[in-house]
Amino acid sequence: MALNLSEKDLSKIILVGDKVLIKPKNPNHQTTSGLYLPPSAVEKENVQSGYVIKTGPGFAIPSLTDDNEPWKEVKEEVKYVSLQAQEGDLAVYLNKTGVEIEFKKEKYLILPHSAILMLVREEGIFE
Repeated sequence: MALNLSEKDLSKIILVGDKVLIKPKNPNHQTTSGLYLPPSAVEKENVQSGYVIKTGPGFAIPSLTDDNEPWKEVKEEVKYVSLQAQEGDLAVYLNKTGVEIEFKKEKYLILPHSAILMLVREEGIFE
């Protein structure tokens, strides 16, 4: 089941934590021997590829402080370990771990960063 979003702009979507928004690449519907596969058979493949559209801030880490003085005001800022995936990367990922959403009649996947098996980064791919 796909989640249907009614937002007008993709830039308003904010991913949380280690999540990655991926636009699936058009899968090859033809086998090497020339047989055409139905879309339902292609979607059931365990490993697929797509382009990284947005990434979350990363893995949250606790703030380490050496101050054990209870009278001081503690102001903890959340710090993150950034993700390897960047916008525009081609990601090879495990299909079963994602959540499918529909945005402006296009399908996207929200995946945890751990579901990505490999990244292909080409400089200037979207410029």
